[in-house]
Amino acid sequence: MKLGVVGVTLKYRVDLQLFSGEKTEKATPKKKQDTRKKGQIAKSTELSGSSVLMAAFLCFMMFGGYIRDHIVRLFTDVYLNRLTMDVTKENTIMLLGEYGIQILLLLAPLFIVVFVIALAINYVQVGFLLTGDPLKMKFSKIDPIKGFKNIASMRSLVEFFKSIFKLTIISYLVYTSLWGARQGLSSLSLMSPEAIFHFTADVTLSLGIKIAVGLIILGALDYIYKIYEHAKNIRMSKQDIKDEYKKIEGDPLIKGKIRERQRRMALQRMMQEVPKADVIITNPTHFAVALKYDGSSMEAPQIIAKGQDYMALRIKEIAKKNGVITMENKPLARALYQRAEIGDTIPGDLFQAVAEVLAYVYKLKGKAK
Repeated sequence: MKLGVVGVTLKYRVDLQLFSGEKTEKATPKKKQDTRKKGQIAKSTELSGSSVLMAAFLCFMMFGGYIRDHIVRLFTDVYLNRLTMDVTKENTIMLLGEYGIQILLLLAPLFIVVFVIALAINYVQVGFLLTGDPLKMKFSKIDPIKGFKNIASMRSLVEFFKSIFKLTIISYLVYTSLWGARQGLSSLSLMSPEAIFHFTADVTLSLGIKIAVGLIILGALDYIYKIYEHAKNIRMSKQDIKDEYKKIEGDPLIKGKIRERQRRMALQRMMQEVPKADVIITNPTHFAVALKYDGSSMEAPQIIAKGQDYMALRIKEIAKKNGVITMENKPLARALYQRAEIGDTIPGDLFQAVAEVLAYVYKLKGKAK
């Protein structure tokens, strides 16, 4: 970089490699899967908690009569039947067991609804995930320097403002609800106990639903932010993507060497089959195809080697050293080379031409096949 100021030229060297480690790329599917297995996922506890709160208040609204009747029966039984009962070990154990069952039946609808809603909300956010990686003991979790960085991080600042905002919403909803019910609150002394109970229940349920709705909206926004934050935290640099690709697919240089070695081994095996051929059909310099036929084990002649240009020349040299007959037949050599692979039998429409060649070769060798 050159900067000219009043006739003075300054030179600065900028090493672009310094920017290669910046995590600017979106995470690959493999990176997302790996972080998910480690328990690093986008999840909002605010959304889960507010949904459970909403489910609890809706449960009270739907099963309020059922819960009230059970509570009335419990207290009626206590005041009418149990105050005059003899207190013994057996009676106490029986009473505790009976009341325990009644309390479980009383709370069963609430527990079931809350459990189902909590499970559904977590499944919607995370899906099915079972991992023990977050429970592993890691000394980095108790690192004081890292802990201080977390306290002073942007995430902590966001959590702080989120708590303030949540408290503000709840305070506003409580104030507006109580202010709207001020006339009823001022006349509580004139109401009957049953009316007081109904009034208090209505105000409580109304306030609970409002708070739950407000927290659900806040939880939804928090979940969107958690998705953004998670995607930002697992970003990758271009070098990370290259390293991952090499890890999955293998180093291209190593893979090229492996393919080259495999090719050489295949060629070596092919050349070892040339001396076993009955005839080499050539074109005469461009193509060479080695044929073999054994009437006891083959239904038709088989191609055991073939090559073009340099490989054709090598096949003919090996054939010459081992006494394999070479015949020039340009159309047949080209057709065999282009239409069949090593190990294949010859195409059916070439049987007649190949048979004539083999018959001539066997005649020269004095064979009868």
